[in-house]
Amino acid sequence: MKLIILGATGGTGLELIRRSLLHGHSVTAFVRASHGLEEFRDRITVRQGNVLDRNALAQVLQGHDAVLSAFGPRVPIAKSDAHLLEGFATVLTHAMTDAGLRRAVIISTAFLFKDSIIPPTYLIGKLLFPTVVTDSAALEGIFQKSDLDWTIVRPPQLTDTPFTGSYRVRLGHLPRMGFKIGRADVAEYFVQAAADHTLIRKVVGLSN
Repeated sequence: MKLIILGATGGTGLELIRRSLLHGHSVTAFVRASHGLEEFRDRITVRQGNVLDRNALAQVLQGHDAVLSAFGPRVPIAKSDAHLLEGFATVLTHAMTDAGLRRAVIISTAFLFKDSIIPPTYLIGKLLFPTVVTDSAALEGIFQKSDLDWTIVRPPQLTDTPFTGSYRVRLGHLPRMGFKIGRADVAEYFVQAAADHTLIRKVVGLSN
């Protein structure tokens, strides 16, 4: 597949590149700056631009089979980024339509699982990270109202532990006792999900 990765220079984005290449896919990273991608050298295509620029994004999306997005605000979240995900989702959904690209796998957060008791993700999110909860919910709402072939992935706390290939998946819910998951395992799921049409328009919980 021809995959385009957004948020490619972050921890999860780098893992998305690694796992995509390991599966033999063609990878384009659309980034503001290419610093941090040196290890991939000539193995990927790097296009530079602003992911919040609809026209620039639509242009680079053309000719790809799917978007894998690990895009998100830097932590701690600045006041100016309070609605970053909402704006990003608006731009991306329109740019995908402009480019004729339908498939997207998008990262969100387990804080939106209101029925999770152990851990109580929604309660923790509302108490400690209300901006993340509100903005992530807005992102999801924009995709859910679109006619695109999206899959939304809601991981709990992300770690930099090595790839295990052993993780739990639950449609519409967080796996019980789902406290953490490694970024590499999340990336592996993203790559597999991109080609799985049974996951279109589904919200997925992951954990190790």
